[in-house]
Amino acid sequence: MSGRTELKRELGLFEVTLSGVGIILGAGIYALIGKAAELAGNSVWIAFALAALIAIFTGLSYAELSSIFPRASAEYEYTDRAFGKRLAFVVGWLIIFSGVIGASTVALGFGGYFEALTGAPILPSAVLLILLLSVVLLWGVKLSAWFAIVFTLIETAGLLIVIYVGIPHLGSVDYLQMPGGLTGVFEAAALIFFAYMGFEEMVKLSEETRDPERNMPLALIAALAITIILYILVALSVVSVVPWEVLAASSAPFAEVAAEALGPEAFVVISAIALFATANTVLLMLLAASRIAYGMAEAASLPTVLGRVHPGRRTPMAAIVAVTLLSIAFAFSGEIAFVASANDFILFLTFIVINGSLIALRRRDPDRPRPFRVPLAVGWVPVLPVLGILTCLFLILHLDGAAILLGSGLAAAGGVIALARRRRAG
Repeated sequence: MSGRTELKRELGLFEVTLSGVGIILGAGIYALIGKAAELAGNSVWIAFALAALIAIFTGLSYAELSSIFPRASAEYEYTDRAFGKRLAFVVGWLIIFSGVIGASTVALGFGGYFEALTGAPILPSAVLLILLLSVVLLWGVKLSAWFAIVFTLIETAGLLIVIYVGIPHLGSVDYLQMPGGLTGVFEAAALIFFAYMGFEEMVKLSEETRDPERNMPLALIAALAITIILYILVALSVVSVVPWEVLAASSAPFAEVAAEALGPEAFVVISAIALFATANTVLLMLLAASRIAYGMAEAASLPTVLGRVHPGRRTPMAAIVAVTLLSIAFAFSGEIAFVASANDFILFLTFIVINGSLIALRRRDPDRPRPFRVPLAVGWVPVLPVLGILTCLFLILHLDGAAILLGSGLAAAGGVIALARRRRAG
């Protein structure tokens, strides 16, 4: 064993589960439900259920792979084991940019809520948020996790308020009304998948989790179950209280629902809760992006300087600084619905590879111990990862064309760099 400083294992099942719930909840549901309602109408809950299905298929693959390879480099490690370093680099590259772009966009969402409450300009507020949260990340993963837990409890309270105010109104509308038909529901599912983004980020905490082979799969499944139930209940509630046309036109749909049911004071309360929700998502996206950058540097696929760990705090300081600077740069542009779609495209590509990695490793390395194993198989072929690949391909067809172009450009750039690195190494 070398004398390098390792990450500190401080997180148990509770902290990892709550961190997972925190990163899955947040900006997606708070910011995108209006746009999803515009596409799906009162059937927006079906869009959430469809997106949940894709999350379950791929989430179980992550659970098995994280139990076999509990590494911070996560997707990079899984893909490397199954298909080699070239494709692994592209996947890791995409995941880093997904976290960076997502964090900067959600920070702008925070700035929008903050402007509505205080009048402060959006961009400086977004940049200041990213800088403050980077200090939290540099301080230590335990502090970051507890920040995430507190913020998660607050944002979950916001969702519970929305569900509560919707209960008296349940059954008041036709929940199968689809103004855009099934195509609109599918497009809403492709967009709203951004709201489930986060379960894949949890596995980046494997090297800072105690007994990760057991705790990571359990935490991942628990976090997904909690958020799926909350999302579908919220989707049913909002269209019961406020017409979907009003939600579609609002920049603060949850606050609109609260104001309609509880009065104008509730608008301020829900908007304040939305600040915690967006801040929490930014914190956890920065955390996850810095961890995979650190893991890839450890594997010598990114500059080794990104693998530097602070000797006292034992946090990947260089990776955190790099991710912070990139996020600030991307904060100068971005519209949340468009960038959410671009992020979804990146994630769908990644999930196709991850599900493929599980299938390949079942074939090539069937005897490797698997503390968690995805159920259902035909022969050696696991059924759910195959369904994960097919459903990801299906939803890609329903994404915005410009978002697909941006995601494809980032993937192509990663491929070019991977080829150049290979030639230099060879």
